[in-house]
Amino acid sequence: MKAAGKNMAENAAAPKMKGFLGTIERIGNALPHPFILFLYITGALMVLSAVLAGMGVQVTNPTTGKIVAVRSIISRDGLVWLLQNMLKNFSNFAPLGLVLAMQMAIGLAEGAGLLTTFMRKAILGVPLWALSATVLFLGINGSIASEASIIVVPALAAAAFQAVGKNPLAGLIAGYAATNAGFTAAVILTGTDALLYGVTEQAAQLIDPSVTLTPAINWYFMIISCFTLTAVGVFVNDRIITPRLGVYQGTEKAEERQITDAESKGLRKTGLFTLFFLFLLLLCLVPENGLLRGKEGSIINSPFINGLVPILILYFVLAGIVYGKTVGTIQDMNQVPVMMADSLRSLTGYIVLVFVIAQFIAMFGYTNLGMVIAVNAADALKNAGFTGIPLVLGMILLTTLVNFVMTSGSAKWYIFAPIFVPMFMLLGYSPAFAQVVYRIGDSCSNPITPIYPYLPIVIGMAQKYNKETGIGTIISLMLPYSIAFLLVWIVQVCVWMAFNLPLGPGAGVFLH
Repeated sequence: MKAAGKNMAENAAAPKMKGFLGTIERIGNALPHPFILFLYITGALMVLSAVLAGMGVQVTNPTTGKIVAVRSIISRDGLVWLLQNMLKNFSNFAPLGLVLAMQMAIGLAEGAGLLTTFMRKAILGVPLWALSATVLFLGINGSIASEASIIVVPALAAAAFQAVGKNPLAGLIAGYAATNAGFTAAVILTGTDALLYGVTEQAAQLIDPSVTLTPAINWYFMIISCFTLTAVGVFVNDRIITPRLGVYQGTEKAEERQITDAESKGLRKTGLFTLFFLFLLLLCLVPENGLLRGKEGSIINSPFINGLVPILILYFVLAGIVYGKTVGTIQDMNQVPVMMADSLRSLTGYIVLVFVIAQFIAMFGYTNLGMVIAVNAADALKNAGFTGIPLVLGMILLTTLVNFVMTSGSAKWYIFAPIFVPMFMLLGYSPAFAQVVYRIGDSCSNPITPIYPYLPIVIGMAQKYNKETGIGTIISLMLPYSIAFLLVWIVQVCVWMAFNLPLGPGAGVFLH
């Protein structure tokens, strides 16, 4: 999902840096657009497949015992396959439909004003002792509102901190750190879950074609993450960042627009609708023969779990309509499809990118390179004893380092998933575990990445309160959050591994 904001970085003039961070910035800026980058990667894949196929490279599938040989794209069979399947590769790309549907639903709620008003009400209305925790918890859950939270939460947090006499920069930094370093965590499923799981499922099917996953495979882990990250974030904010910034000396006032009576009425009606919606869900779920129960009354393998994303889509659409009709942002139902269509404009670049990504994923599967790399890598790791915690730390470190030159979380997973998911499976770990380890490395380094598309925006926000704020200032203030979140997540992963806790419904750390 992060790829949607990529173009924003191209239109913003970020301050230049020297030294190590300046080198990273120059390398990142020198990279081509992700679409062009994937064209290069796809071209390299085609050449590599031809070379390895000519060498007769093959492995034995440890699951089926069958010989799997590398197939060349640059061959008659390969080119015929590509021509016959190019459009199918795009239209059948699993995450695309889910992402578009989630964006339309959340975009409607956002366009009606529901999400912005809710966050303003939640942040500006809390007591002083709970302010930091509220900002961090809402920011971490901000991915529910997609990338809008990266802009909304820091601005509102600055206003809230200043309103109670605290340094507004501390609030802005806390909000920005939460929405970025904690981007992947949320108490409910988000578009990120919908996007990543489809890629993970396709990668897992390189090893076992019968594998089927759901967007909820990391849900339990991410729910707990919201609370653990909030706790450590409060410590960083109150003990490290706020004392360092000191008392605010500026005169700039943050916008503190209060909730109007109409907006309050809209929130109340939406709250009542939410209770009614939950009541209907419980009626379909609690009875053993409920409509949303699975075979023999199962909840894990049930229409509820498999249909959780459509349920959320339905909720956001209806909640947005209830709120919009109440406050007047939706006066005519004809506005609903217009708002939903408008919400997709930010994804046009993503849709174009998906076309080439879908070809890369399909071609990677056709060549059998995923199986070859996974089997050989797994054998090498086993022989070197590089499993367990070292394996997890290695994948987190690799993801973090790559994030400094490629900020799109989805684009990286499209590259890593066909390699890491099969490799983890061959070492006895589940696809869900490989995905959660990747998400940790991808999120923690977001706020300290010089080429991150929202960094120029937060610098502009911060300069309202301190005109001398630059990229080095922001990164130095974000670093404690990134390190703290990373350490907490590593400890959490170790606990999950030690006790083989479920990562989500029907998804554990190890293969069953």
